[in-house]
Amino acid sequence: MRRLRISAISYLNTAPLMWGFEHGGAGRDFKISYTIPSACARALEAGTADIGIIPAAAYALIPGLRILPDVAIASRRAVRSILLVSKVPVDEIRSVALDTSSMTSVALIKIILAKWRGGGRTFAPMEPAIDKMLAQHDAGLLIGDPALRIDRERYFTLDLAEEWIRLTGKPFVFAFWAVRGEALREVSADHGLAGVFQQSRDHGLRPENLRSISLEWATRIGLSEDEVLRYLTENIYYYLDRQCLEGLQLFYRYAAEIGALPSAPALDFVEDTEPAVTKIAAL
Repeated sequence: MRRLRISAISYLNTAPLMWGFEHGGAGRDFKISYTIPSACARALEAGTADIGIIPAAAYALIPGLRILPDVAIASRRAVRSILLVSKVPVDEIRSVALDTSSMTSVALIKIILAKWRGGGRTFAPMEPAIDKMLAQHDAGLLIGDPALRIDRERYFTLDLAEEWIRLTGKPFVFAFWAVRGEALREVSADHGLAGVFQQSRDHGLRPENLRSISLEWATRIGLSEDEVLRYLTENIYYYLDRQCLEGLQLFYRYAAEIGALPSAPALDFVEDTEPAVTKIAAL
């Protein structure tokens, strides 16, 4: 059997998910590359990757994907790394520059502004450089490590996960592992594919490994070790549980209602006892 190709996100919040691949034996069975979230989705769509940590929005756009269960990049409180950064109060925003790295957060900010802030804004894709964004627009959407580095005392900011949770009472799911259906047919039933990704997450979340990640990433992104550790343990939630699934389905429903995304298909989960399949109908 050929080694399956993994496309992973090159942000801090993915580091615990990749621990078993980078520091354990799991990496021997896969070819791994790193990129930005939107490019992970494009790689799956093009067939240049078999498995990707895809933005949640991509599931509504790319047919034939199956979800690896129980693993996510989600938040049950303020996330800190998904920010609307503005030079004017949020209700005065009329134009927004959208981080081209993002798909899900782009849909999310459109939902929040359309459903709860009165709509009527214009949007333009831009590279995630806040000075350039704000030179041309009232606000900029930043995701990932660039958002973590923002000095929030200089701007009006809106944490999108915190706002979503306040408005809906549901967690927000930003990304999850998905596999192309064609690639899945090449995996033997005893491979335990879902378990491999769950175990890698579990190993990455061990306290000693989180400390190692914090030490490595602190200098890489210009934060203290304590800030990195708090982000990974307090702001990011790595489980695709029932509450997260409810939030995910509500996101798909709202995104379709405002035209930010097409209607998402039923959530189709891989099981390690294929050909059994678990499906959760979309709301």
